[in-house]
Amino acid sequence: MLSYDNAVPVNGQEPASAAPVPAASSKTSSSAKTNGVAHADGHANSHAQKHHLWLVTGPAGCGKTTVAEYLADALDVPYIEGDSFHTEANVEKMRSGVPLTDADRWDWLTALRDESMRRINGGSEGAVVTCSALKRKYRDVIRVAAYYDHDILVHFIFLIAPAEVLLQRVTQRQGHYMGANMVKSQFDILERPAHDERDVISIDVSRSIDEVKQDALARVSDIVKADH
Repeated sequence: MLSYDNAVPVNGQEPASAAPVPAASSKTSSSAKTNGVAHADGHANSHAQKHHLWLVTGPAGCGKTTVAEYLADALDVPYIEGDSFHTEANVEKMRSGVPLTDADRWDWLTALRDESMRRINGGSEGAVVTCSALKRKYRDVIRVAAYYDHDILVHFIFLIAPAEVLLQRVTQRQGHYMGANMVKSQFDILERPAHDERDVISIDVSRSIDEVKQDALARVSDIVKADH
């Protein structure tokens, strides 16, 4: 079984050193690129375009899909629904009320990371992805994207509310495989972002969805503006 317990800091982020290596990026090579120009000395100047990868995270019922779709539309970047990358075996486990193990999640997390990089390498300025990312080592798997492509900046938008609030919301959902009993199992393993995870924005989602969306967009916009 793969292990992601040992993280290596990268550009202020902390990817997992043991994460599988994705295919070589079509956007980068052994020579650095700056505004579309490759430099043989391998050094890029400070004007290289950065690509923002936004992971909308949190337990079941926090509104990941609603917030992510709103941000992707506002930023005009691709939206990637994390749930669609789960294997049938994973979906069946969750539908049956069986929590996923770390081993169940590794291929899912790497698939999300690699799909995000593929979209960005295909010409997008960034991407918005939904992913529960309940543990730090799960977030580290995604952070590896910035290790393999230094033009990518990874950010996590952590949506959180008291368990009873999320439980009520999940109970009201119709036709979703994630049942209310899964909320407790997710809170049981949840590792709230630590202070040194400087790439995380935490947002209280006990408010109305419109307030949450506006708050998320305002904070994302501030980060994008600061990068220019």
